Amino acid sequence: MNVKQARPFANATHFDELMFDFSNLLEFSHHHCVAICAALVPANVLTTLCAIVLVGLKRPALQVWQVSGVGSVFALSMMLHVLTWFIVGVVMLPTFVLLLLGTSCLSINLWTILHPGSMQKLLVHLSRRMYVLRASTASLL
Repeated sequence: MNVKQARPFANATHFDELMFDFSNLLEFSHHHCVAICAALVPANVLTTLCAIVLVGLKRPALQVWQVSGVGSVFALSMMLHVLTWFIVGVVMLPTFVLLLLGTSCLSINLWTILHPGSMQKLLVHLSRRMYVLRASTASLL
């Protein structure tokens, strides 16, 4: 076995040569911001809503975990995209709204994975309240 094959970074003289260059990733994120947000916002909302519906329908845990896992990846991607804007100093309302959306979706997805029983109880409680509200407003008509 050749020494160069065993140690691929043996000729690196500076630590900087071993590090990943994030400037290209930041540049991509900034140049394609509208497209990234146009894809991630609906993906976050839909996958999180699907996870809530699956928990409400008492589907198998594997299905809930799959949907919640995909939703968590979308939420983390959005949060990292927003953080790239914070790195360059862009602090505006849309960045905070997107960060809040990503954080909320990630929290709900983690809730569906870690404690679906409490979410089921909440959904049952909300459905009963909606039924009572609908019945009371129907009597007013």
